[in-house]
Amino acid sequence: MFVALLNLTKPRISLLFAVSGLAALMIEGSLRSRPLLFWLIVLAIFLVGGSANALNQYFERDLDKLMLRTARKRPLPLEKVSPNLALAFAITIGIMGCGMLWLLGGFLAFALGLGTILFYSFYYTLWLKPRTPYNIVIGGAAGATGPLIAWAAATGTIRWESFILFLIIFFWTPPHFWALAICCKDDYAKVGMPMLPLVKGDETTRKQILWYSLTLLPLSASLLFFQGIGWIYGGTAIVLSVGFLALAIRLYRIKSTRLSWQLFGFSIAYLALLFLALIADQLV
Repeated sequence: MFVALLNLTKPRISLLFAVSGLAALMIEGSLRSRPLLFWLIVLAIFLVGGSANALNQYFERDLDKLMLRTARKRPLPLEKVSPNLALAFAITIGIMGCGMLWLLGGFLAFALGLGTILFYSFYYTLWLKPRTPYNIVIGGAAGATGPLIAWAAATGTIRWESFILFLIIFFWTPPHFWALAICCKDDYAKVGMPMLPLVKGDETTRKQILWYSLTLLPLSASLLFFQGIGWIYGGTAIVLSVGFLALAIRLYRIKSTRLSWQLFGFSIAYLALLFLALIADQLV
């Protein structure tokens, strides 16, 4: 049961969401001397992301039964948890995460956390996703708020460093998701979801992937202009962003489903390694 409930949070996604907040806390620096508060805020960010993801799975449970990719791995279509339990769990951890942000970080952090849950689980899942092929462009903002929440919890404000981290995730999300959508478009067609490859075609989707990938190099490199961010991060960011762009160019030219899977897999590693390099840069 514990594993099934954990899987409702999409733990890898929620962990990456929390790591993005952790990276922001490392850059900001004021809570590094208060490790208990530091890690409680990271946990709160994980719970916020987990709540949003669990509500997403609750609302899409009938669709997930019909899609091969989700039917065989998500706990609700596998009937490992009941819908009522999933809903109660999602609400509970959302209250816990937002409550911790209010108590430990103040109103702005709380508002950003609650807004993330409501935006992703209701506006994106229930309204945007079934209506527009550009759902992930707008809805992806919810997955990018981890650094904003963290910075607000530490300082009560939002500064440019956290906003650039937000933008990196925001512009990373469409090529990451659209690479998967190309590979799984039959699944999305089965449930009538208007994903970009179905509505605009693979050619347009690959072109959009390329354009969004072009933004990652200048965005990630722009962090080097802020004090305290050095070349451990800088070198990693440049290498990863060039690699991301090279894969996007190759996908645009060769038009291969196998390359779409490669780009999707690399995109996950890209964001994880980028934030880990940023954290490592602050530790040396």
